[in-house]
Amino acid sequence: MIAAFPMYDRPELAATWDHLWLLFCEAYGDGPRQLTRDRDVWDVWQSPDLLLAQTCGFPYRSRLKDKVALIGAPDHGIEEAPAGHYRSVIVASKRYEGAKLDTLHDATLAFNEPLSQSGWAAIWRHFEDNGFRIGPRQLSGAHRESARMVARGDADFAALDIISWKMMTRYDDFTSDLIVVDMTRPTPALPFISARYQDAARIQNALQDGLQSLTFGQREELFLHGLVHLPQSSYEAVPNPPSP
Repeated sequence: MIAAFPMYDRPELAATWDHLWLLFCEAYGDGPRQLTRDRDVWDVWQSPDLLLAQTCGFPYRSRLKDKVALIGAPDHGIEEAPAGHYRSVIVASKRYEGAKLDTLHDATLAFNEPLSQSGWAAIWRHFEDNGFRIGPRQLSGAHRESARMVARGDADFAALDIISWKMMTRYDDFTSDLIVVDMTRPTPALPFISARYQDAARIQNALQDGLQSLTFGQREELFLHGLVHLPQSSYEAVPNPPSP
């Protein structure tokens, strides 16, 4: 069996994620001794040995939904989105201080990957809904690198998963060179999944028990306060963008 939390598993949080995993295994009664951190995420998500992992809504609805079991969506405990949901923050360099979204019409976007809900799909929809056009697009490979590119002046703006952004503002000095221009609408948060044959209810209960065994401070550290049941249809309802 394998398990991984690749979406928010920063080095600064590794010990807390490891502790949550220990609590999960105690509640579940089984599981690998360690989280997997050295494999390609697609290998993890599609592995027949997958016990538990977190993926992104866009990969889930476009490629994974019929191949994995849906465990639940995270309750991040943030005021910017309801439980089970998240959104993207649109960040730009400080030279855009006081700017509104229209200032970014035709500007250069740094995006983490084409199948990212928060980094590409959400910003595409947001610009479409507001009648603006995204200019040149630069692939960064990660939300953190998208933010760095904007801070360095290599791109004009980026759309970042709000949880990744909150973690960056805690740990990364370069965020002091960025401002938030706008936020996209909330969409279903990054789903927890397992291999399709697994007992989803049992895994869900064990994860919920593990979360409740953390201290409030640890849950705040991970921005993870519980699980919310969202049906597959909630993810499928989010429109897919064209390829960047």
